[in-house]
Amino acid sequence: MGNILRNKILAREKSAAYQAGERAMAQGAYPYFRSISSAQDTEVIIQGKKVLMFGSNAYLGLTNHPKVKEAATKAIEVYGTGCAGSRFLNGTLDIHIELENRLADYVKKDAALVFSTGFQVNLGVISSLTGRNDYILLDEYNHASIIDGSRLSFSKVIKYRHNDMQDLEQKLRKLPADAIKLIVVDGVFSMEGDIVKLPELVALAELYGGSIMVDDAHGLGVLGDQGAGTAAHFNLTDQVDLIMGTFSKSLASLGGFIASDYDTINYLKHHARSLIFSASMSPSSVASTIAALDIIQSEPERIEQLWANTRYATQLLREEGLDLGPTETPIIPIYIRDNDKTFQVTKMLQDNGIFVNPVVAPAVPANSTLIRLSVMATHTFSQIEEAVTKIASAFKLCGVDTNAAAYETNSAC
Repeated sequence: MGNILRNKILAREKSAAYQAGERAMAQGAYPYFRSISSAQDTEVIIQGKKVLMFGSNAYLGLTNHPKVKEAATKAIEVYGTGCAGSRFLNGTLDIHIELENRLADYVKKDAALVFSTGFQVNLGVISSLTGRNDYILLDEYNHASIIDGSRLSFSKVIKYRHNDMQDLEQKLRKLPADAIKLIVVDGVFSMEGDIVKLPELVALAELYGGSIMVDDAHGLGVLGDQGAGTAAHFNLTDQVDLIMGTFSKSLASLGGFIASDYDTINYLKHHARSLIFSASMSPSSVASTIAALDIIQSEPERIEQLWANTRYATQLLREEGLDLGPTETPIIPIYIRDNDKTFQVTKMLQDNGIFVNPVVAPAVPANSTLIRLSVMATHTFSQIEEAVTKIASAFKLCGVDTNAAAYETNSAC
């Protein structure tokens, strides 16, 4: 009993020692868990005030689309609000299978498997595909769900410097030729906005006998023909073994999927613990995803407008002399390189009607803190102009050095 009581006290002390949030609240600069009282759109309501939303992942602006909402409502009328079980047992609906078939066709793979969230996809897939004597190689800037999935695998995990193919090759060269080597990488990196060097990565995988899994959470609906993702963008779908995606971004819903060959998907159906032991994706989420996919494939002008908006926003921000790093996508990091000033800028912008996301240490190195601006297809040029003007003003008022040194990759290895 003595040890149990001591452990409880230590756990409470650890929780009580975390004061960063409270300090930010006391300064009026706490930027997280902001309560929104409206649909996720280009304009939202926060504390009764209209704010331009430049922090959303809804790249195609479909979360408030009438057809998407109608599909969700009709699914509830037919199937109810939940499945009351896992996909493995009683929680597979005919629309789950319809969505899987649609996704497999969309990303040009044999089969697909849907999970309740994108995070659960990476937990279940990565942890079950390799074993104790195998290797998982990760870009150092991969999403947290990839990192957590690799930790659950019991495999040997090796990180390489961000988008550094020379460093990846040095790591691969040292591994046994007959070992299973799974390279897992973001297609579009969620903070930096740059794209994986997939052609070079594919060449290395072929040379050293590796397999490739691309997390396309931020690539679907953005890159490639009809928004089919990073592999489609490079015309390398056949060379990528597994394609993962989420529905909470361009597809305007909640959930995720993995697509691959028939045998791999069949194996995952019976081994991915986050699928087998989690409640099934809700009917409304499935139906809204199908509706969003219909819109994406029938309205290519949405993706065209997304890229027009991205180019315009990037141009205006660079004309203001702001440091955007290596971004190539609608994810636009604007570097501040100071924790306190990042919070100050975020608060000032919200007070002035602009919502952006702060990214601070330890999520990034202290000299790489930033605000993350996300562009949507439904933003107007005038909204983009207003945001850029207010961002530039906030940087000046908060004393941010807009002539900061050019972006440098900071290795976390």
